[in-house]
Amino acid sequence: MSNQTLFNVAVVGATGAVGEQIRRLLEERNFPIASLKLLSSARSAGTTLEFKGQPVTVEEATPESFRGVDIALFSAGGDVSKALIPHAVAQGTVCIDNTNAYRMDPETPLVVPEVNIDKINEHKGIIANPNCSTIQMVAALKPLYDRYGISRIIVSTYQAVSGAGASAINEMLRQSSEVIAGNDPKPAILPVSSLPVKHQIAFNVIPQIDKFQDNGFTLEEMKMIRETKKIMDDESLEVTATCVRVPVVYGHSESVYVELKKDFDIDEIKALLSDSPGLVLVDDSSGQQYPLATEAAGKNEVFVGRIRKDLSNPRALNMWIVSDNLLKGAAWNAVQIAEYIAIPKQ
Repeated sequence: MSNQTLFNVAVVGATGAVGEQIRRLLEERNFPIASLKLLSSARSAGTTLEFKGQPVTVEEATPESFRGVDIALFSAGGDVSKALIPHAVAQGTVCIDNTNAYRMDPETPLVVPEVNIDKINEHKGIIANPNCSTIQMVAALKPLYDRYGISRIIVSTYQAVSGAGASAINEMLRQSSEVIAGNDPKPAILPVSSLPVKHQIAFNVIPQIDKFQDNGFTLEEMKMIRETKKIMDDESLEVTATCVRVPVVYGHSESVYVELKKDFDIDEIKALLSDSPGLVLVDDSSGQQYPLATEAAGKNEVFVGRIRKDLSNPRALNMWIVSDNLLKGAAWNAVQIAEYIAIPKQ
């Protein structure tokens, strides 16, 4: 990246899994940084982290932390974002928020750079990062939407435990060892909700991510439904979702049924997706090649495969979408937005 203009940058939630990836990406991408603040809760303040070979002491995130900060990337939870972002914006900071705090705020653009990068210019100090499962789906569907139009989307997700944090990863690994040893696993983390009921994740799937809503859908499912319509800027889209936690560490997978408004050819669909930015087509049934969470882990792209015409609807297709939920689903999407702010594309 160009270093003509340097920015004072803050990472809120710097010690977390997404914060770690943001730090790594800022370094690898040579983001034009004049100064870097690493912010966290009081509990983690004082920790020393490394950036470009230099030690940086983590500070407690407070309303005063954003004086002189140009860009702040938030990934410390919705409550933290709601408490601190108004103070940051008041001090002139542009905030890129990875939480659910501002996604459906009509004044806040909800941005996936490959889909609606132009919305960044409408920000009033806050730009929201969509939910991880929404990001990879809309990135893969936008080329189809533009070419053929989309009337209906049915998605079932297979989401990695890392989406629930390090404690969920540790619980899955611990439970796996307990099951293999012939012992009863002791669930304590999943599903993440206010209720005391917890379920085994090792060698199991849990059809609940986040809290149940009054309509019987979970909050995660409603996020996908609402966010997809907002990102596509199309309230007429019919979207439904079932979100499931699976015993995978990194990488969300999705089975997506899409009804298009125009006739299509499968080879044309594959060519279109293959040529779209941020997407990688992995689709060779003769060689049993398709996107896998294990192969998407650690990569920034969205992987698409298993593309086939639906047997019941001539204008519908089925596809399989996989991406690293901590990268394109969070950190990389946020850094892409920051890069656009730093060096707007002409």
